[in-house]
Amino acid sequence: MSRTETTRFRHHQAILVGAIIATIGALPLADARAYLLPVLLVPLAVAVWAWRAGTDANPHGLRLRALLGDRLIRWDQIVELSGDARGRAVALLTDGRRLVLPAVRHVDLPLLVAAAERGEPVADRDDVPVAQ
Repeated sequence: MSRTETTRFRHHQAILVGAIIATIGALPLADARAYLLPVLLVPLAVAVWAWRAGTDANPHGLRLRALLGDRLIRWDQIVELSGDARGRAVALLTDGRRLVLPAVRHVDLPLLVAAAERGEPVADRDDVPVAQ
């Protein structure tokens, strides 16, 4: 599968910049005492999370990425894609579980559906009723 088939949703890169600044700010504290060295791990973990976490969508399914792992959800496991009250995208699975899709907002759902190569985005199709 080529990279062009995958649509990537990531958190805003300002989080990464903030984590780098926090790492630089924690250096004098960690340098003051050896037992404070683990303080550097917090902004470094945030930086790695900001760089890695998100959702990848392709014709095979969704890959939800976190700090240390990822999870593949096939399209046939997804019953519904919707938004919640906080503006996040949520996937309802066939087993009844609801998964919040990292870095995907409810306004991004048409892009997510288009990434599945199921045709036009849901909001633009004539055969699917649109809630008003």
